Amino acid sequence: MNYLNTFFFQFYPYIALAIFAIGCWARFDHGAYTWRTGSSQLLSDKWMRLGSNWFHVGILAILGGHFVGLLTPHWAYEPFITAGQKQMVAMVVGGFFGLMCFIGMTILLLRRLFNARIRATGTGRDLLVLVLLYAQLILGMSSIALSADHLDGSQMIKLGEWAQHIVTFRPGAAEFVADAHWIFKAHITLGLTLVLITPFTRLVHVWSVPVGYLTRPYQIVRKRQAALRYPGH
Repeated sequence: MNYLNTFFFQFYPYIALAIFAIGCWARFDHGAYTWRTGSSQLLSDKWMRLGSNWFHVGILAILGGHFVGLLTPHWAYEPFITAGQKQMVAMVVGGFFGLMCFIGMTILLLRRLFNARIRATGTGRDLLVLVLLYAQLILGMSSIALSADHLDGSQMIKLGEWAQHIVTFRPGAAEFVADAHWIFKAHITLGLTLVLITPFTRLVHVWSVPVGYLTRPYQIVRKRQAALRYPGH
């Protein structure tokens, strides 16, 4: 078990991140035309807007919360809020956006499974991604219930130390999660697996944030009334 713990929580993160970075670069360089969301809205827009919006708002908030919560050192927030209070905030906010994401993802998964047109044009990888994301969300929401058993924030501090050791390339990261509940370990492992498979799925579109859209110049559209009035000219 010690060997498995060391592999999955000391070495596997770097394997997943390396494949993520190299794979995304290679796909963009050699398969740019496959770099797309693969939206099914044109096939059927029923429940699409609600499901997609709730899913994306929920998952972006969750990812942002994970990033800030795990990578902010304890000493940085200790003068303003205790570890227990920070954990309560994480549980409430994470629970709210987790439920929003769960509803949105349920809608999207049901469309993928039971809409004949979407099912016929979809791929196995699309369904696999949704199922893995669904399982990851269920594990994450289950961890909220586990966190209620240790409201002092001790487990949260250990998970934060694990993440901070990984991003700063320090040894001994696996020791911080060695005695964690299996749900926390499964949540971390599945999350890293999703990172690993990203270059081979539609998840690559997370890179394609349309920031330039906000500052784009106006488009000048010429009127073609004359051409429509005299189609022979």
